[in-house]
Amino acid sequence: MTPPDAFDDATRSLFAPDEAPEMALPAGRVPSYIRDHRQRLRDRFMAGGAAAMPDYELLELLLFRSIPRRDVKPLARALLDQFGDFNRVLAAAPERLASVNGIGPAVIADLKIVEAAAHRMARARVLKRHVISSWDAVLDYCRTTMAHRDTELFRVLYLDTKNTLIADEDQGRGTVDHVPVYPREVAKRALELNASALILVHNHPSGDPSPSESDIRMTGKINDACAALGIALHDHLIVGKSRELSFRSEGYL
Repeated sequence: MTPPDAFDDATRSLFAPDEAPEMALPAGRVPSYIRDHRQRLRDRFMAGGAAAMPDYELLELLLFRSIPRRDVKPLARALLDQFGDFNRVLAAAPERLASVNGIGPAVIADLKIVEAAAHRMARARVLKRHVISSWDAVLDYCRTTMAHRDTELFRVLYLDTKNTLIADEDQGRGTVDHVPVYPREVAKRALELNASALILVHNHPSGDPSPSESDIRMTGKINDACAALGIALHDHLIVGKSRELSFRSEGYL
């Protein structure tokens, strides 16, 4: 067999995106043990759903599409070793995924598509819904989109006079422990949307949702800016790895 370094870039592009040339066999030559293993996993998933699959097997099912003719179990385990669990693999930044040996553009694209689909589904459960009566769905949406990120993200949920969610927007992205937020911009955007109330949400990549002094100060400034315009700040949620903290429930608002 021709060694891998004998292939030039043009030749490599003819093979599956994330497979080495020596592994990119024609479909009819896929080893039977790989073909049978894949079918068994698919059958078990269809019979029992995700609950029947450990994280590494669910990852294998995803990797089947982007790496169609190779044993992907070692790669699934490498991703879990690197990032910890299934959710954190999906939430990992593309450049971090690319640092794992064997992960190429096709795998990254498929993982990000699945992540986007999960976010879209969770968002659909809360957009245009009454937030108070859909509070569990709001929390689930915040967990899905923010709990496993490795940098801070700040978003604002804008509500109308009936507390229906009319917009959900990223206000800022930051580092592992800080995200810049501008109270006047938050208030200005509320006016543009004709919003009557807000819910602030941001995550703590450390996993601990306890508010910092800067979190408390920033929340106070946004509350003051909105109050001057007749806009209510209902709550500020901090999303950790396994739980959330509500400023309203904890007495910060």
